Amino acid sequence: MRSKYRLGIDAGGTFTDFILAESGGAVQIFKVLSTPTEPTKAIRNGLALIAEETGLSAEEIVSNSDLCINGTTVGLNALITHTGAKTGLIATQGHADSIEIRLGHKEDGYRYDPEYPPATMLVPRHLRKGIRERVISDGSVRTPMNEDDVRDACRYFLAEGVESVAISFVWSVLHPEHEMRAAEIVREMMPDVRLTVGSQLYPQVREYTRTSTAIVNAYLAPILQRYVEAIDAYFQELGSKHPVRYFQSNGGLALGRVVTDQSVYAINSGPASAPQAALDVAKPWGDENIITCDMGGTSFDITLTKDGKANVNKNIDFLRYRIGIPMIQVETLGAGGGSIGWIDEMGLMQMGPQSAGSEPGPACYGQGGDRPTTTDANLVLGYLNADGLVGGRLPLDLEKARGAIKAHLADPLGISVETAAYGMFTIVNNNMVNAIRRVSVERGYDPRDFVLMGAGGATGAHITALAREMGISKVLISKLASGLCAYGQIISDVKYNYMAPAPLRLQGAEAAKTLDGLFNGLETRGREDLAGDGFGESDITIHRTLDMRYVGQVHECTVEIGPFAVTEATLEDIKTAFHARHRELYTYDEPHNAVEVVNVESAITGKVDKPERMHIGAGNGSDSAVKSHREMVFSADGVARKTPVYDGSALGAGDVLQGPAVIEEVTTTIVVEPGWTVNLHETGTYVLTADAPATRAASAEEMAEA
Repeated sequence: MRSKYRLGIDAGGTFTDFILAESGGAVQIFKVLSTPTEPTKAIRNGLALIAEETGLSAEEIVSNSDLCINGTTVGLNALITHTGAKTGLIATQGHADSIEIRLGHKEDGYRYDPEYPPATMLVPRHLRKGIRERVISDGSVRTPMNEDDVRDACRYFLAEGVESVAISFVWSVLHPEHEMRAAEIVREMMPDVRLTVGSQLYPQVREYTRTSTAIVNAYLAPILQRYVEAIDAYFQELGSKHPVRYFQSNGGLALGRVVTDQSVYAINSGPASAPQAALDVAKPWGDENIITCDMGGTSFDITLTKDGKANVNKNIDFLRYRIGIPMIQVETLGAGGGSIGWIDEMGLMQMGPQSAGSEPGPACYGQGGDRPTTTDANLVLGYLNADGLVGGRLPLDLEKARGAIKAHLADPLGISVETAAYGMFTIVNNNMVNAIRRVSVERGYDPRDFVLMGAGGATGAHITALAREMGISKVLISKLASGLCAYGQIISDVKYNYMAPAPLRLQGAEAAKTLDGLFNGLETRGREDLAGDGFGESDITIHRTLDMRYVGQVHECTVEIGPFAVTEATLEDIKTAFHARHRELYTYDEPHNAVEVVNVESAITGKVDKPERMHIGAGNGSDSAVKSHREMVFSADGVARKTPVYDGSALGAGDVLQGPAVIEEVTTTIVVEPGWTVNLHETGTYVLTADAPATRAASAEEMAEA
């Protein structure tokens, strides 16, 4: 590290996490409540907390940090709540409704559901303006652009108070001149609006995906611009010597100016860093097949890493909007500590997706919430310490938790509060297991071949129950688990993606020359951009992919290739890689069929120096770390048993303990169900292993006999 500190900040829906790494290897985690209506306030509060705990002022930390990195849910929240900017679309005449036609069907899973409502349009019909112009599939101009149409659209947008404009014309990736000229007119007539040009943001074949991606970017750009400007200004006030980096959905870092121009890359900013953090935590054991579960106050995020590589999605429907750019696959579920329990019309208990968030929060927070949540259930079951979360800074009210569960669930169902609480716990676990299956079983992976990684402040209370249900026998939970995504940010590299359309058949010298020229052009841009960020040639790595298909197919698959020169000879290697990938995805290939390329992409990465790994001293035996005993419930009958509670700060490397037990860290609580053994590693990671494969929770009678 070039300076004394590195600071990672991950702003979630309920909590904002801070990771402070020192050049000597010390790594500390801090957590404050998020402030969704004023995101920068949480950062100020967090730096004030760090100052209180360490004696270091915010100015000392920031001015002596080589990198300050921010992962944010600002864009995600704006998309979820439809509170983005007022956006206008300029499109080819006759194509302004492509985002509403949506390729003629609803999202997968709802295609044949007549009662599933249409998605809310980010650009209403009256703000979508068709322009007389037409480029055809060979890149030639059939109809020149009518500039008066563009000017009329601008005048209308000005009258309507539009803040952001997206431009997307048919086949603009092969002839971008029309979009470029339209952009000049918009800048001339609307100098204060944010502008997104489809062929620049996402220069790929597929009109609907490109248009939708441009709209989402335009919708979020003013929100991200205001956020980035506020964060950058604040850190400059504190004496930052280096620009703040922002985490992107593609798994890499970027400067603020990049995030404001390409705001769509910031949608899944926070959870996208989980795979990098998980691989680092699991490195001492050589585990590269990892399912990471991040349960916070609002949501439950799952990522999967196979053979050391995270799943990357492109051209997906995210929150009902088609997005083309590459994103780390994150399965998100409305199942967090704030998920609300309720009874449906069938008289059955349900959990979420509604959440109490941080304002007002669970009933036990005592901030005005009166609905029963997952956190209330965990408190009633004895898993959480009533003295409070976050090192006691957030005291919990047990009676309010019991009252909420009794009034809204236990009494209406005619069961005890404890039984209702365990039912809430079980239902939210089943919801999370179903989500884990979507990223594993539904993609052809057996979850039993993976390690389960705990992340997020609330995951530890559920992790052994989730592993038991999935048949996973090994769980890893770092002492930094509740801020694992913030930790992933400080060990991640700078990464930019560059794309280009390449509609050609994979044969002949001309095709090889075209592909080689495209890749070299993209990578020259990438090297120049990273050089401007201060990276030398030795710090830069390149990853190439092509979107390919057999001639006659509608959809393509993404194939990775090495950064070699593309020649007629290496075209055969590319074909072989495509056949293998097609066989892997669909169980068959057609080696005698012609292959064509649709798009090419280069991911250019600038390597960042990594902070040293956490290291803890040897322990004195787990018995010395027992701080108390609490009555806890581990079965559906609601019967409690006295269970030891361990002080995580008193446990050291080599300490071993058996479940049932609870380990209390400052920012998370780990519930160890019966049948699990825990060993604390010198890297500050708890290794939980199942004593024997379990398919259900033990009953109270069985535990009493144990």
